[in-house]
Amino acid sequence: MNKWFKSGSPWIWLSAGGVSISLISVLGLLWLIASRGLSYFWPSELYQFNLTDEAGAKQVVIGEIYDREHIPVSQLAHLNLTLPEGQETLERLLIKTGNRELVSLDFRWILSTNITQTTKPETLAVVERRTNGNFYGFIDHIVLDGVEVAQDRLPELVERVEQFQAEIDSLQKSDIGAINYQLERLRLKARKHQLQGELTPELQQSIDDEVAKLESDYRTLEKELMVFRDKIARDQLVMRAMDGQLVTINFENILKVSFNNQLGVFEKTKIFFSQIGAFIVDDPREANTEGGVFPAIFGTVLMVLLMTVIVSPFGVIAAIYLHEYAGKNSLTKLLRIAVINLAGVPSIVYGVFGLGFFVYMVGGSLDQIFYPETLPSPTFGTPGVLWSAITLAILTLPVVIVSTEEGLSRIPSAMRHGSLALGATKAETLWRIILPIASPAIMTGIILAIARAAGEVAPLMLVGVVKMAPNLPLDGNFPFLHLERKFMHLGFHIYDVGFQSPNVEAARPLVYATALLLVSIIVALNMTAVTIRNRLREKYKMLEH
Repeated sequence: MNKWFKSGSPWIWLSAGGVSISLISVLGLLWLIASRGLSYFWPSELYQFNLTDEAGAKQVVIGEIYDREHIPVSQLAHLNLTLPEGQETLERLLIKTGNRELVSLDFRWILSTNITQTTKPETLAVVERRTNGNFYGFIDHIVLDGVEVAQDRLPELVERVEQFQAEIDSLQKSDIGAINYQLERLRLKARKHQLQGELTPELQQSIDDEVAKLESDYRTLEKELMVFRDKIARDQLVMRAMDGQLVTINFENILKVSFNNQLGVFEKTKIFFSQIGAFIVDDPREANTEGGVFPAIFGTVLMVLLMTVIVSPFGVIAAIYLHEYAGKNSLTKLLRIAVINLAGVPSIVYGVFGLGFFVYMVGGSLDQIFYPETLPSPTFGTPGVLWSAITLAILTLPVVIVSTEEGLSRIPSAMRHGSLALGATKAETLWRIILPIASPAIMTGIILAIARAAGEVAPLMLVGVVKMAPNLPLDGNFPFLHLERKFMHLGFHIYDVGFQSPNVEAARPLVYATALLLVSIIVALNMTAVTIRNRLREKYKMLEH
């Protein structure tokens, strides 16, 4: 036994066991997130439950089964249920019933003992709406321009409304949005010249002429917009709810009508992938509990890319100075200790620093110097994507510095001396020999920085992220990239939906789906960086020998 311990085999097996447990834990976590997240997009079967309560009253409930659980009978003692002798648990179902105009909550629990009959009618439909959630029921009739028409025209009318809605969105976000942006810029231009005492009557008249032309274009687009709205508001879908009431839904509020019980595996698979695509490219709705997450994806990727562009040169330059130029003295040691300690500072502290220094001090000064016409409304003196990227760059700076310095320390001194002996300057040696060989280590630091920055939420809550951003930081208005704007982030979106949602049951699958998407984006960014690192390693491999 002593000989076995001295051979080191126990520590090899212990290390292998630790790695195996870690790998199994990671794969199990990913499986949990993926299974619960992807199930959010699979079309659920629709059920009709005939219920009889303890008092003998009958009721019909229509909806999707969201969850099942067994609860102790002792928790239901107040209901005076008649149960078989010795039964200790009772199953209950969580049903998504929707129909917010008729009931106060989207979900309700029903006991299995109260169910007298369960059916899956093929004519049962779920209507996905832009507002007010889903509606479950049976189609009674369709009204087209005041006249009742056949139900087989439903797909045609839904597609018609979708086309008109796309035109409306294009007008509002592109054309009308551009006019509003230009009007605001003209207003600020006039105010700027007024503050500088340069607003002459001729300049004022020129600005007024431009404003008049833009307002004329706005009225033209507004009339066109009202025509589209009148067209999509003319038709109605009349649904019969589970209690027999007739509810009229305007087609302008309908996104999709599905008969899930009529779908086969192929049709469900097609809808499954289409809903994943919609989740990625659509905007959120209903307090972020429905719709897509495209603004959050865009904000996360943009912020991480900006952070990478900022932290990479500063981190590499700092590491080069510490290793190649700084003297081996107490000050250098103190700087290294400070860098290492910065890596252990809580991220929320960086957020407080970013808010106080970058937003209020730097941004406020920029507003005073360059944007006095916008005051008291701040331009850069408010949280935005630029300050978020810089704050996270400072947060991840120690990671890049340490990784780069480790790469530099592994390069033999003989290579430096040989380059200098052949007549190269120190700068040429650094640029042509040292940095290419150290580039894989530099990319390793950048990979670690990306992985940490993409998942950070706490500092972003102070320096730029919001629940709902009205506009993306990138649009068609000059200067196109608006770094002063607030943005949405997948990490904060998960927190908001999971903990601030008015409907926790509805948000739970969306939390898993968003978490899966965030993990996928981090993996994609890391794999891109790993690919670049491996290519650099192969490219400069010969320099190491």
